[in-house]
Amino acid sequence: MRLQFIALIALFYFADLYAQEYYFPELNANWEQRSPNDFHIDESKLNSAVAFAEANEYSGSRDLRIAILKGFEREPFHQIMGPTKKRGGPAGLIIKDGYIVAQWGDIKRVDMTFSVTKSFLSTMAGLAEDKGLIRDTKDLVGDYIWDGTFDGAHNAKITWEHLLQQNSAWSGELWGGKDWADRPPRNGGIDDWKLDTPNEPGTVMEYNDVRVNVLAYALTHVWRKPMPLVLKEHIMDKIGASSTWRWFGYDNAWTEIDGLQMKSVTGGGHSGAGIFISAEDMARFGLLFLNNGKWQNEQLVSSNWIKKATTPSIPNVNYGFMWWLNKKGDRHWQGLSEDIYYAAGFGGNFIVIDKTNNMVVVTRWLEPNKIGDFMTKINSAFN
Repeated sequence: MRLQFIALIALFYFADLYAQEYYFPELNANWEQRSPNDFHIDESKLNSAVAFAEANEYSGSRDLRIAILKGFEREPFHQIMGPTKKRGGPAGLIIKDGYIVAQWGDIKRVDMTFSVTKSFLSTMAGLAEDKGLIRDTKDLVGDYIWDGTFDGAHNAKITWEHLLQQNSAWSGELWGGKDWADRPPRNGGIDDWKLDTPNEPGTVMEYNDVRVNVLAYALTHVWRKPMPLVLKEHIMDKIGASSTWRWFGYDNAWTEIDGLQMKSVTGGGHSGAGIFISAEDMARFGLLFLNNGKWQNEQLVSSNWIKKATTPSIPNVNYGFMWWLNKKGDRHWQGLSEDIYYAAGFGGNFIVIDKTNNMVVVTRWLEPNKIGDFMTKINSAFN
């Protein structure tokens, strides 16, 4: 009897630990905070990391219209085609086991998030595969989208996987944006860029918003719904996100599906648009991925998809399905776990998933080249 009693006590003890490990903030409730000391985290070092983020604000203008035009001024024909918004100051959260252990700035302020949007867009493809709307990411996109977008000997070779890994080399024009004019090579001029033969799909990663927007367009037609509606119904409402986030497309990015006009969104804000969101809602999205796609008792995104999304692509070991990976490559954060993966956007917007420390880090308007140092400082507080 005594042994049974001890075993029962142990069961309750470990069950409590398990519950703590998978804490999820409730809808419309304050996100519970814990002291770093509760997790044996060095509070002084953690505070030092936060101070570092606050002291290293992104150096570009807080008027993001100005920052965008300056940041992409070498691109021919570049212009603002969607909404922009003046930004706030540095802000962020550090989440351990689901609890906030540090925060700074205004975490409820809605700001542009630029290419962090790509990780949300990737998830829309994941949901489409989970639900059978896309059979497999290795399928040719032209088997689903037959309106001419993937016609021709070159574009006909492109798979969903190529689009998700940004190595599709899709060739064409969408919403007035030309693929060759988006982040052109450092050498040469317009005539050189226009005459270049596209790379073979799957061979070279090229960061290119026109091609990302082609993915958003294709997914809109597969879902037969606007992407913001899909994101809201399948993810954001279920993780208790606020009602303040928005996902925009370019002003002229309308397509007709089933007799209805729908806006095709962008995967970033490099010409305006993309997801506008708070740091707190970004952290909820990060927590979903930290817990392998499960929120409380509901599997929202399959673990199989997350595994695929965080598998290194052949052309770039540091890139999966629109998530950056901390593998040993050009973007490796030295001394940090290779299990880390993250969403990254212009101006220093990041959602970092650290499986080793069961941690999510969201930081906004951090000088982009300081993110490795920032994560190193946080990691030192855990050791």
